[in-house]
Amino acid sequence: MKMPDRWLASPWRRGLLAVLSGALPMLAFPAPSLWWFAYVALVPWMLLARSAPTGRRAAYDGWLGGVGFLVAVHHWLLPSLHVFIFVIAALVGVLWAPWGWLVRRFLAGAPSAGRLAAALVVLPSGWLMVELVRSWQGLGGPWGLLGSSQWQVEPALRLASVGGVWLLSFLVVAVNVAVTVLAAVRRPRVLAVAGLVATVAVTSAAWVWSPRPDVVGRARIAVVQPSVIAGSGSPEKRFAREEALTRGLAGRDLDLIVWGESSVGYDLTHRPDLADRVAALSRETGADILVNVDARRAGHPGIYKSSVLVGPQGLTGERYDKMRLVPFGEYIPFRPLLGWATSVGKAAGEDRMRGTKQVVMEVGHGGLKVGPMVCFESAFPDMSRNLARDGADLLVAQSSTSTFQHSWAPEQHASLAALRAAETGRPMVHATLTGVSAVYGPSGERIGPWLGTSASTAAVYEVPLADGVTPYARFGAWPVHVSVLVLIAWGAVEGGRAVRLRRTSPPPPAPPARTVRESPVRHGR
Repeated sequence: MKMPDRWLASPWRRGLLAVLSGALPMLAFPAPSLWWFAYVALVPWMLLARSAPTGRRAAYDGWLGGVGFLVAVHHWLLPSLHVFIFVIAALVGVLWAPWGWLVRRFLAGAPSAGRLAAALVVLPSGWLMVELVRSWQGLGGPWGLLGSSQWQVEPALRLASVGGVWLLSFLVVAVNVAVTVLAAVRRPRVLAVAGLVATVAVTSAAWVWSPRPDVVGRARIAVVQPSVIAGSGSPEKRFAREEALTRGLAGRDLDLIVWGESSVGYDLTHRPDLADRVAALSRETGADILVNVDARRAGHPGIYKSSVLVGPQGLTGERYDKMRLVPFGEYIPFRPLLGWATSVGKAAGEDRMRGTKQVVMEVGHGGLKVGPMVCFESAFPDMSRNLARDGADLLVAQSSTSTFQHSWAPEQHASLAALRAAETGRPMVHATLTGVSAVYGPSGERIGPWLGTSASTAAVYEVPLADGVTPYARFGAWPVHVSVLVLIAWGAVEGGRAVRLRRTSPPPPAPPARTVRESPVRHGR
């Protein structure tokens, strides 16, 4: 037995290596933002699963690697969830067990050319199924999708306009498969090189042929970020700070002013004095103001997080209630069973209420149509796509990451807006209360500087508005649908092969007939 095989023979050492290998992709996301590392980050994990002595062990490697991946990408949740993050990772990480089994099935030993060619398609498809299932809000949502690590790469953003973040994830995994083959399989390596060339060709074709958004105008958008306001009476102090920053925007010829998530801690219909103060700011600046209310609504049970538009005459009646809540942060899934999470972290003591539909708001007199989202919702590609299809000219996400100020979370969150803009061909404003505020153009390009977590300011951005419909906005998550068909086709082929083998294999030889010997009878005298 070779030394590496002897070392990996221990289940504990192998399990630890699987966890560490699964954690490597975290370096491709902000804050490190080593986007290029994503194209090789899965290689150690796949090499480990490939070397598994059995399919069951490869499934364990996939599961433990998934645990490492989830904990690493969401490590900033540790102060809030404490030990519970490991429980969640262990449960959701099971989704990677079939993927680990697939890696061994296609890459173990000396695979044939046909098996390697299939691996370049089936393994990325399997990874996409994992990302699809875990993107369900109840399992944590689509935070840390592998393709989202490419948010600052212009060719990748062009691909996002064609197939969304799903297409990026597929191609990143395909490149990792090709590199794994080059590293571990002596022959035939031509297919691995062909896979890399095909990825470059697809990217180049998207660069040349995918439609670019046509700029049809510009809007002047202001972002108000007060930063952390500590101490007693913080809602009042925060409101006063936002009020002062907004008043400084007078005379800037603005189309819209955006405040961050939870910028108003009271229901404005129940506090007309605050609504009047925001309306006065709208008159002073000549622009509507999109605030975010985090409060118990008069006449309704529970607490809502709502984007509320205020104009010169007061409340305009335009309101959007947050639909997709943060698990454990804003509600606890299966609270009767998992409610104990409140005793070990900062989980929600009371579940927030959900909205029922998305809303496109018309702003001011220029007819600018704005599609608001709240915080976590900017991670969901389908929500921004729906708003673009409903006629939104500008996407807006109101966020607050006050709990995670000194972690990687604010930059990770701000980066998601670049992908949403590129996918839909609509500019996006990511306005935060205390995190990282950012603005992106309709191709995902950054507009102006980021406002860091320590910034307490109001900034104005000249935002290009675009027309037209991107392929992703038109056709949706088609790479996911293609991946489903790939896996169904592979399953059908495998099933057909198993049936043929069963039919053509000779019957087992019949066991030899047993002869019964008569026992001698002893006769007595």
